[in-house]
This record gives sequence, C-alpha cells and structure tokens, in this order.
Amino acid sequence: MSKRLFKLIFTVPHTSLEVCKQAVFSAGAGTFAEGKYTKVCFETKGTGQFIPGPGAEPAIGEVGKVVKAEETKVEVQCVGKEIVVAAVEKLKRAHPYEEVAYEVYAMEDV
Repeated sequence: MSKRLFKLIFTVPHTSLEVCKQAVFSAGAGTFAEGKYTKVCFETKGTGQFIPGPGAEPAIGEVGKVVKAEETKVEVQCVGKEIVVAAVEKLKRAHPYEEVAYEVYAMEDV
C-alpha cells in the first residue's frame, strides 16, 4: 500500500527562504520515487501583508502598523503523514516569524 500524499504550502521572507527550504527538506519533504528525486518544490514570489496586534513581537515591522514584506510562497509535497508533521515542526523552528503562515492538504490520486 502506498503512503498518502500531502502538500505543505508556506510563505517566507526572501532572506530566510533557503534556511526554511532546507529545514523541510531535512524532514524528507520534497523527496519522491524512493529518493530518485529530492528537494522538489515550487516557488512563487509575492508580497505578504499583516498588522501585528497588541502583545505581538513581530520579526519585522511595528505593532499596529501595516507591514508589507517581499515573500516567497513554497509548495512542497510530502509522502506520508509522518513526513509532513516533521516538516511542519522543522519549518516552525527555522522560520523567522512569530506565527508561521502555512497550509497542509491531503492529496488525492485521481
């Protein structure tokens, strides 16, 4: 029986892109075909926006003010739930933001 596929999507400032990618790759994310392909991902450049609220400790910007940051959205597939769980844990440790913006989706084979 083949393992279930998941997609991990996260955004990260350009300056922390490689560190965060290496973190999720070290958990096994982006590895396919029994290791024949590794460090597979898709990147999209864009601009993120947020307002840090009271009590926040933002890595960039100031509480109460709109922050716009040049970021990269990274999409990476994970083979097996244990891989995506480990990848998210490592992403959270490597990412510079207080709250990491990420999504995880179970994928269907059609």
